[in-house]
Amino acid sequence: MPIATPEVYAEMLDRAKAGGFAYPAINVTSSQTLNAALRGFAEAESDGIIQVSTGGAEFLSGTTIKDMVTGSVALAEYARVVAAKYPVTVALHTDHCPKDKLDGFMRPLVEISRERVARGEEPLFQSHMWDGSAVPLEENLEIAAELIEKCAAARVVMEMEIGVVGGEEDGVAHEINEKLYTTAADAIATAEAVGLGERGRYLLAATFGNVHGVYKPGAVKLRPSVLKELQDAVGAKFGQDKPFDLVFHGGSGSLLEEIHEAISYGVVKMNIDTDTQYAFTRPVADHMFRNYDGVLKVDGEVGNKKAYDPRAYGKSAEAGMASRVAQACQDLKSAGTKLA
Repeated sequence: MPIATPEVYAEMLDRAKAGGFAYPAINVTSSQTLNAALRGFAEAESDGIIQVSTGGAEFLSGTTIKDMVTGSVALAEYARVVAAKYPVTVALHTDHCPKDKLDGFMRPLVEISRERVARGEEPLFQSHMWDGSAVPLEENLEIAAELIEKCAAARVVMEMEIGVVGGEEDGVAHEINEKLYTTAADAIATAEAVGLGERGRYLLAATFGNVHGVYKPGAVKLRPSVLKELQDAVGAKFGQDKPFDLVFHGGSGSLLEEIHEAISYGVVKMNIDTDTQYAFTRPVADHMFRNYDGVLKVDGEVGNKKAYDPRAYGKSAEAGMASRVAQACQDLKSAGTKLA
């Protein structure tokens, strides 16, 4: 199936919220990890979201080029070709964009989509994330109000974050403290500043103890009930049931019951990166250890071309990551719910 149109993406999000499931949003950094994500979605018979971070976009452009827009455009165009061969629908999304990278990442990509729409084409990406967690809430909401207007004109969904996700991702780090828990006052301020869909559709990454990366059990204290408190507070004020389409960030290592509880409160998208990175790399390490004298020209030998051919271990890496993506679909209850 082709990449989701704006109408189909809206249908996907609506179906998830109504059906009590969420889509895995898989971070990719290459054509191969993209193919692994598509394969995993197909194996699980689940639609899904493919996303790229600022660092991933730089990497995709080439390690000597490091241009986020170039890498993003290349990914989106490649995805349009290969995704058409899979029996599932996927949306393309750009991940965390802090204030200092707006002009080099999110804003130009939104403008590309606006220009495409003006020509009668579909937008390049289906959604973009503004990450204002590092600036004061008032400034965060001012920028969000500006960006959602531009996103709406480009027929794309905006994602925004209130609260702070702890840990580190792409060089942005936050401490693990009480700031990891979004308050009802923050959520009400968001609804007042950005609306509840009438100014443009958006996804909200509200935090409830989320942390990027991997931590030992007990180090991270998730409180999914925070999401219910936010939905209830804003819902009571504006007369809507579960007014926000919520996003679960920093979910690696979360307990299944915590994931399911978060979904019950309106989570429709869950970012997955750390777990799939490991699932991709682990088979490569296994191949190298098992074929040490084949991948290296040891003691003047010639090695084994079949062992060091990137396709040899690349196939295993793709299969490993695809399996983890399929597991994510099962965990988020999206397996078997594909539109196609």
